[in-house]
Amino acid sequence: MVSFEDFRKAALSFENAVEEPHFEKTSFRVNKKIFATFDEKNNRAVLKLNEIDQSVFCASSEMIFYPIPNKWGKQGWTIVELSKVRPEMFEDALKLSYQNVAPKKKK
Repeated sequence: MVSFEDFRKAALSFENAVEEPHFEKTSFRVNKKIFATFDEKNNRAVLKLNEIDQSVFCASSEMIFYPIPNKWGKQGWTIVELSKVRPEMFEDALKLSYQNVAPKKKK
């Protein structure tokens, strides 16, 4: 299980990550782009994964990770049941979500 405070701490540990409201949810952003949201009412996170990562997480834990059931889900937005996910698995998915949204560093 992942608490909201653990979620917040992990999300804000990324470079330039900020917390802002997003309708009735809390969002975490980098350069004004959302990489994760928290739905307090349902104790769920939504992460922005790429197609491959989404399929891997959903296949390995379909009761914990599943695409949003609309066009957003087809774009990689993935629901995570925070009451069921192992902290290490959530942190891995959150990091991938951040990396998908964060600007790429120039070499």
